[in-house]
Amino acid sequence: MQFFIDNFDVLRDAFGQTLLLSVLSGVLALVLGVLLASMRVSPIPPLRGLATFYVETFRNTPLTVVFFFVIFGLPQIDTVVSFFTGAVIAVGMYTAAFVAEAVRSGINSVSPGQAEAARALGLGFGQSLREVVLPQAFRTVVPPLGSVLIAMVKNTSIAAGFSTSELSSTLPRLVNADAGALLLVLLGVVVGYMIITVPMAYAVNRLERRVAILR
Repeated sequence: MQFFIDNFDVLRDAFGQTLLLSVLSGVLALVLGVLLASMRVSPIPPLRGLATFYVETFRNTPLTVVFFFVIFGLPQIDTVVSFFTGAVIAVGMYTAAFVAEAVRSGINSVSPGQAEAARALGLGFGQSLREVVLPQAFRTVVPPLGSVLIAMVKNTSIAAGFSTSELSSTLPRLVNADAGALLLVLLGVVVGYMIITVPMAYAVNRLERRVAILR
């Protein structure tokens, strides 16, 4: 217990960074993912092709490579971002590809008759998608979206290798300070991640039950 008391500030700051990184990356992933999913079901071929290229590229590229591109590649085109901002961009863009596939599966599960009825009422593609299709699609994709976002929180640990002070980055620092505290450091880091992911899983389960009742 004394170890945790002595290093409380370090663990607290690292937890705060991880939480902030997760929230910002999650917002970016959700916004970009929904946009990509909408493009993939668009009647405009170039938009479908662009979204498909993005999703397939990021889904089949290791997150570490995405980090390298953002942190070290962007400066080559005179675009320099901080390590934390780069981590948000890398995690958000990577996760967006998986969000897009989850949302697209939800869109495909909506009866075609719903979109046809919307068009019969004079709604365009964008309006029918926003007003009719997406609300129903989100009800079916709560579990996969929750899994994607929980996995994203754990993926933020890669940011530790790119000078971002999050939970995983405290491991070598605290172990170097006290090698005998390795298990305690691991326990502290695991608990930190669980404080974020366990409530997320609980919220997803509650939300899934609520939308099941609405359906």
